Amino acid sequence: MRNNHEIDYQIVGEEMQYVAIELDPQETAIAEAGAFMMMDDGIQMQTIFGDGSQEQGAGVLGKLFSAGKRILVGESLFMTAFTNVGAGKRQVAFASPYPGKIVPMDLQLLGGKMICQKDAFLCAAKGVSIGIEFQKRLGTGLFGGEGFIMEKLEGDGMAFVHAGGHVFERELQSGELLKVDTGCLVAFTQTVDYDFQFIGGIKNTLFGGEGVFFATLRGPGKVWIQTLPVSRLASRILQYGTVKRKEEGSVLGGLGNLLDGDGW
Repeated sequence: MRNNHEIDYQIVGEEMQYVAIELDPQETAIAEAGAFMMMDDGIQMQTIFGDGSQEQGAGVLGKLFSAGKRILVGESLFMTAFTNVGAGKRQVAFASPYPGKIVPMDLQLLGGKMICQKDAFLCAAKGVSIGIEFQKRLGTGLFGGEGFIMEKLEGDGMAFVHAGGHVFERELQSGELLKVDTGCLVAFTQTVDYDFQFIGGIKNTLFGGEGVFFATLRGPGKVWIQTLPVSRLASRILQYGTVKRKEEGSVLGGLGNLLDGDGW
């Protein structure tokens, strides 16, 4: 028996996916602003404060605190609730904001809690709580880039997160250690012990090109990893979208551009 709304779904597409959620009468799905794609007639949209998981028994201050925490992970104070107010089944669809995959997560089967990369959440059944998860060491978070503050999803309903490129799931055995680029980490179950570590060596920092921190994940538990973090995609687009190439002015800059077919 679930406390959250039970929803059926279908994920459609390959590189630019969307998830179609089927709602029974009076069932509700919640989503971030901008995730909505389309919906059948008979579904009512309502802007809600926070994630809608604390409507019962929570005062104004409680709702404000719950919603305010979401700002720290780059989310809005408000979300949109889509409720089927008709007599039959209705569908509402939400689209991924960039090329990649939508990952369905049944929180009831995953221990009731998932820890995700910030901005990963797409949509969920009403009742799922979307909050923040602080990293254990404050110093690590201050200098760890994409580490420190992560998103947590709690409840026993379906939640959907999106990630860039290809996404694969890794099952870690007890004591098994995995080191992952912080941007490539999508989500993991609460049984996984995680931390963020500094990559030592001045050469790594100056010339490695991979950042100076990585995530360490120790099993048991499940981990989801993406091949193309949106931050990496954005930086590459910015690099090639500017008029002045970053190689210009260097000794080999002109030669490199010539070999690229860009001329002098």
